[in-house]
Order: sequence, then C-alpha cells, then structure tokens
Amino acid sequence: MLNHYYTIKEAGIHEISIQKSRFIGHIERVKSVQEAQQFIQRIKKKHYNATHNCSAYLIGDFNDIQKANDDGEPSGTAGMPMLDALQKLELKNTVAVVTRYFGGIKLGAGGLIRAYSSATSETIKHTGIVQRTLMQGFLISIPYPLLGKIQHHLETSPHIIDNIDYLEHVNLSVYTKAGEEDTFSNEIINLSNDQATIKEIGKKYIETNVDLD
Repeated sequence: MLNHYYTIKEAGIHEISIQKSRFIGHIERVKSVQEAQQFIQRIKKKHYNATHNCSAYLIGDFNDIQKANDDGEPSGTAGMPMLDALQKLELKNTVAVVTRYFGGIKLGAGGLIRAYSSATSETIKHTGIVQRTLMQGFLISIPYPLLGKIQHHLETSPHIIDNIDYLEHVNLSVYTKAGEEDTFSNEIINLSNDQATIKEIGKKYIETNVDLD
C-alpha cells in the first residue's frame, strides 16, 4: 500500500463552452478497469446523442493500467490529452469522460487537444482533489485529569482524533502517519507520565483536501 496518493474528492460534472461546442466533463473514483468501463458506459448511455464521449483512466498504485479513447475524434486529440491532465495532477484510480456536443465550428487538432485537456482539468478543479494518507490507528485510554493535556497536544499536532468515548476512562481513537508509530507511542507515554494505555487498532487512509490555487 502506498503511504499517500492523490485522487479526486468526489464524483463531479462540469461544463465548458468552446466555439459553440459544449464539453461536459465527468469524473469519478474507481478501483478497477471494470468500474471504469461501467462508468464510461453510463455516461455514453446518458449522452447517447452526443457527438463524442471521449475517456481516460488510471488504475493501480503505480498507474499500472492506463487507457485513453478518442471515440471518433482525430487520433490523439481527445483521450490522450485527458489522460495527460490526470497524470499532471498525479491522480490515481480516476476515470474521466468528456462529452462533446458539436457546435458547428471545427477546432482543428490543436484546438481539440486544448479543449479536452481543459474540460478535464476544469472538472477536476471544480470537484477538488484530496491526498489520501495511510495512517495507523491507536486506541488510547487515559484518566480524566489527563484529557485536557493530551487532547490539546493532539489537536495541535499532525495526528488526527477520530473519536472520543467517555467511559470509566477516556478512550481516544487517534491516527498517526504510518511509519511513525514508535514516535507517537513515546509522545503519549511521556505526556501521560506512563499513565496511558495504548493499543494499535489497524491502518486506514485519511483524506485531506489539496489546495489547487
């Protein structure tokens, strides 16, 4: 598993107009080629009367599978510029479809490349990007008098408090970056004067928004 990677925040749609042609960008997260193909087919079915439904996707931790389709546009003018837009933003496990309704004005090869690249990039910008960071979970149990001190430390650190349960002791579910488990454990032990009970509870990806400006 990767320690971190970028992907889109959520599925999204965004439309731009270029020389009277409508370019409608659609984007979604996917985990497999099958999911990517199903998404592409859904868009094609929805926009069955469009002039083109061009697509591109990246699958796998190391972009092991990459696919681009011009769907009738001149070769290399649609799918590849879309794929390039995904690659430039270092996205993973993402599929994009750009639907074109021809407006009567031909754009030429250069114009098409810019149009499909822009439609993809603008859709991604409209939707947003997140960084998914692999983090180790811990269950920390502490006496109530230590809560203020421990909570303040965690809230002013890169660690993430996922949940707090107020039981006989205070139980905090906390996540820290994978690979920093020992450092984190020592922090809590020292802060609590060895009064905290610490137990690992598994890893998961935590998402944070990425500023595209």
